[in-house]
Amino acid sequence: MNSDLEEAELLAFLAQPLSYPDGCDSIERIETHAARVFLARGKAYKIKKRVSLAYLDFSTLERRHHALQRELEINAPHAPQLYLRVVPIVRNASGHLQFSGDGTVIDYALVMNRFDQDQVLARFIAAGPLSLPLCTELAHMVASYHQECPVAGDARGAARMQTTISQVAAGIRAAFYSTQQKIAGNAADQLVAAFDTLAPLLNERGRAGCVRRCHGDLHLENIVLLASGPTAFDALEFDEALATIDVLYDLAFLLMDLDFRGDRAAANRILNAYIEIAPIGNELEGLKALPAFLAARAAIRAVVAIERARQNVQGDAARDSQRAASYMALAGACLTPHTPVLIAIGGLSGTGKSTLASAIAPLINPSPGAVHLRSDVERKHLFGVPVTQRLTPDHYSAAISGEVYAALLKKAGRALAAGHPVIVDAVSAKPAERRALEDLATSTGVRFTGLWLDAPLDVKIDRVTARRGDASDAGSDVARAQEGYDLDAINWPRINAGGSFSHALDGAKAALARAGLL
Repeated sequence: MNSDLEEAELLAFLAQPLSYPDGCDSIERIETHAARVFLARGKAYKIKKRVSLAYLDFSTLERRHHALQRELEINAPHAPQLYLRVVPIVRNASGHLQFSGDGTVIDYALVMNRFDQDQVLARFIAAGPLSLPLCTELAHMVASYHQECPVAGDARGAARMQTTISQVAAGIRAAFYSTQQKIAGNAADQLVAAFDTLAPLLNERGRAGCVRRCHGDLHLENIVLLASGPTAFDALEFDEALATIDVLYDLAFLLMDLDFRGDRAAANRILNAYIEIAPIGNELEGLKALPAFLAARAAIRAVVAIERARQNVQGDAARDSQRAASYMALAGACLTPHTPVLIAIGGLSGTGKSTLASAIAPLINPSPGAVHLRSDVERKHLFGVPVTQRLTPDHYSAAISGEVYAALLKKAGRALAAGHPVIVDAVSAKPAERRALEDLATSTGVRFTGLWLDAPLDVKIDRVTARRGDASDAGSDVARAQEGYDLDAINWPRINAGGSFSHALDGAKAALARAGLL
């Protein structure tokens, strides 16, 4: 039978409710540039499109079967509640199509348990910015995923990435050939050049075990919120090389997608939580490659959007073409050089340092914003306890506090050396602690601004006593004791943090703008 006629017959079969083993009243269909999913009662049946693209080939029955089988193998360990089996679709002796049984196999379907499409993060985020707890859950999910990923059998971090980027660059040139040839060519050349520069770092990360068989396609459309928490599905299955990548390149897809959809704050929180977990190691040094990783991910989505527009997948080619142009604009922004900055936020307990730092971090370029280092968290790391576990007064001796500040400075220095902006959030009550932060900026050649937060004692007491599940151990007794500190001269811009948060944020933003850091 003619392949086109056979595919039309297959689609007609899958569109019929009576075709399915469990029976159903109606069928819903979801289509991407490379697959079709048919939703039948509590199950989802996924088939591959019979397409041959620059980066994948599902044109033969064998290739489609292999891709679906590989998809099951890769995804089932991470989402066992979703992935079930691969079944053949056969033409029986009477000439009719059916699932499984005797007959001639014409295609295969991956069977999954159905989930609420509104819980897919791409739809979920439409209701508003992601919450801090959800961002933390996402960071832990990705970190656990990466820890479980097999390490690449070789350490060719640069060669692997450069092969991928060559394919991406070719895809950019092909996708935008007729409309924006010169712009696309420049963008492709810029992307290739960025990864050529990063080759020594990528090789070093490969030797350190940072190149693994990852998810490979970790954007918001491939993460769903289940009862057990956020769950990644639909990992890249059609090319092992494209999925055997640096873990930060894997994470970059999620960060880029959040930024593209207008929630850079969530991207920043996830990045900072991931760095705090440090699932693989060398996360701070790897930040040097993050802008290029983000740019590559945006470029890939641009190429996919152009292909969707060509296929008119959802009947809105103009929308997909515009999205492709927006993705390329984001890629260009990610590759724009930025000078790193160091911002210190000091103030006594209860002045709102951490809340303010979290709000400012996403505002600092490049995407997705500054690394946020917090003394309260570093103190918990120093003693190997969960960040919410309370410590005793003995853990706050002058000697231990000195170790905490030394750890903060060391981490800040590593991130700054990687070219990434940093916010250090610590009381910094001693002049020597403030000078040490200023000296770090001088020694690393970056711009510096310190902000000092002030608030009345009663406000600080109200805030510290209201804390729940926070890394800070400060209570009302600490807030009262700090009133007797000899702070010496404060030469950082002072921010009135005793009123509303929006007022303090506006004051901080104005001070940073005056310093040229926003």
